[in-house]
Amino acid sequence: MTSLVTGRRVLRRSLGSWSIPRRFRGLNRVHRSRLGAAKSSTGFTRSTRRGRTVISAIPPGFARYATVVVPENDGAKTRADAALVEVLQAHTPEQPWWLGYLETGLADLVDPDAPRVSLYVGWPYVLLKGGPQQALASRSNSDSTPWHSALPELVFPSDRSWLVSTMWDDDWRCVGGPAALVDALLMLPELVARLVLPDEDATPPGCDPS
Repeated sequence: MTSLVTGRRVLRRSLGSWSIPRRFRGLNRVHRSRLGAAKSSTGFTRSTRRGRTVISAIPPGFARYATVVVPENDGAKTRADAALVEVLQAHTPEQPWWLGYLETGLADLVDPDAPRVSLYVGWPYVLLKGGPQQALASRSNSDSTPWHSALPELVFPSDRSWLVSTMWDDDWRCVGGPAALVDALLMLPELVARLVLPDEDATPPGCDPS
């Protein structure tokens, strides 16, 4: 059995067998019906609010929130991604992760033939089940949307204890999770991370809010 995102809930659906290219081994495609997709979109977007606060990307209810700037330099992007994933993994019991690749028209979707899941304001995502290594290795910086990085635009564990989301136009990530996880991110020299409150403008200093 596998699952579809519905905000803080999950719709259970069966997963059929399929062939996975060698470089994507360890990833599973989400199977969804039209009804499941509609409920998934409604549940997720109902708990977020349009605007410049972190709640535009992360549902309310997490202990702490932060933003993490995506570096411009390719090497810095790789180091920042690795540091971020290391902290996420250290604060997460072993379990599958969900990896969401946003279809911007510029990025490698990893499995472009997979069904799309509609989230936020109707943006299409390819949602795959994998883990930390797949999050880091399934595509390259050069194959991502230029102001993003190799990491999926949406990452969260099966228990939904945290969420990392990179919105379409943003060159930073929004993070919601336990206090210990967010505090650990703020301590990393590889990351330009900033604690934010749910009701304040989440745009990091020097970033373009458009």
